[in-house]
Amino acid sequence: MKKHYKIVKFVVCSALTGLLLAGFSSCGKRDANSPGVEFMPDMYRSPSLEYYQIHTVDGDTVYNAMKPVKGTVARGYMPYAYANTTEGYEAAGLNLKNPLTAKSREEYEKEGEVLYGKFCVHCHGEAGMGDGKVGGKLPGPPPAYSGTLKNLPEGKMFHTLTYGKGTMGSHASQLTQEERWKLVYFVQKLQGPKVVVSDSAKVEVAKPKIK
Repeated sequence: MKKHYKIVKFVVCSALTGLLLAGFSSCGKRDANSPGVEFMPDMYRSPSLEYYQIHTVDGDTVYNAMKPVKGTVARGYMPYAYANTTEGYEAAGLNLKNPLTAKSREEYEKEGEVLYGKFCVHCHGEAGMGDGKVGGKLPGPPPAYSGTLKNLPEGKMFHTLTYGKGTMGSHASQLTQEERWKLVYFVQKLQGPKVVVSDSAKVEVAKPKIK
């Protein structure tokens, strides 16, 4: 008799426990991110605001990823006026000049060389001959700076770094505007002296102007 009583008691207790747990787990709205019973809510739900989420603060809907206020410019950023078009590319070549003048050209070239080793050497090669480990495997390797690209203007270089051209992608997300201009200084060093063709078809050698 005692054994039978214990079995019944165990079954009743188990049923009550199951009902109790089911009641706790079914309380509130269903949330895919909810672990169910939250003994310590802060352990599951961080009080901090999450990236790229929508929140309600004092009754107002707040978007974490907010666009800049219209008409404002981020600190350290200069708007780029040339469009990613053939016309923009040509206009940049004619009008865009390197604005970095605070240091000597040699200092900028050294800083540009470091950046070149990180972002460019794998395609363009150490001497800018288009013989990098990656560039040599492309269907069309990059032209040599001292050859086909010898007279490429600085504005076109910056435009290409900003938007990309051909098989080369944009580097605007990896390099700041200042870093892109430093790279331009070093690439000009790899180009060597410019070859200028006068109206009389005479070939003269001119060194890059130091800004």
